[in-house]
Amino acid sequence: AQLFHRFRMTNIYAVPLEITDIRSTCGCVTATPGKKVLQPKEETYVEVSMDARRFKGPKTVSVHLTVGPKYISTAELRLTATSRADIVFNPGQVNFGVVAAGATPSQTIDIEYAGLADWKITEVATGGGPVTVEMKELYRRPREGAGYQLKVTLKADVPPGPLRHQLHLKTNDPTTPTIMVLVEAQIEAALSVSPATLRLGEIRVGDSLTRKVVVQGKKPFKVTAVEGLGEGVTLVNQLPTASAAVQVLNFKIQPEKAGEWNRSVQIKTDLQTAPVAFALEATVSP
Repeated sequence: AQLFHRFRMTNIYAVPLEITDIRSTCGCVTATPGKKVLQPKEETYVEVSMDARRFKGPKTVSVHLTVGPKYISTAELRLTATSRADIVFNPGQVNFGVVAAGATPSQTIDIEYAGLADWKITEVATGGGPVTVEMKELYRRPREGAGYQLKVTLKADVPPGPLRHQLHLKTNDPTTPTIMVLVEAQIEAALSVSPATLRLGEIRVGDSLTRKVVVQGKKPFKVTAVEGLGEGVTLVNQLPTASAAVQVLNFKIQPEKAGEWNRSVQIKTDLQTAPVAFALEATVSP
């Protein structure tokens, strides 16, 4: 089985913090930060995966994470797991691969127990996650084992981007009351917006800038509305009336107040229910 955990990390300093090194004490563990550089007070996650096929019995692994460059320190993340040879997943995880946004594919995974006990899965907890699960018992043989099958279906409202989620299988075994099933997918949006963030740098109150935003779809679409306008953001032209796989929108940017300026603009289309959004960032001086 593939195991997964996400550690939250926050930069508590007043200067940027860079993750300069991550190393594990076992080749069965990989660790990947969501971001390499954190601005002050910014958060990210360190995603840690453990391949339980590469060891047997109980295992403790340390991940050493070093940050810098101004304040250099190393933190230890400790992971513990138990790999049981008498419980087998086939396949070792649920991996939907690349999925179009809104699609609801299903996959099955077989779970077999080969032992003397009357072992049972009593509950499947999704943790309010992005999937639904159906479980059925395939067989039960006294003093030989039992088999289950899970049918895992992706929900239609999963947002675009990488998905990693764990199902918790609760059992009647007091030595291992919970076993994990990893679910992975890459949700591909029907629409994309470029740039995702308009970083304008330092500008003055009253300065007027025009910037272009490109929305691209898997097939022709219409832009039906733009939300988040006002307070220094206006649409230069009328919304295009024709359907096209690429739509170009021009925005006039003219902040009215000094200070840090951050806005989010949502673009609605007839191609998908959820809007696509882009951010605007600037430092406005008097």
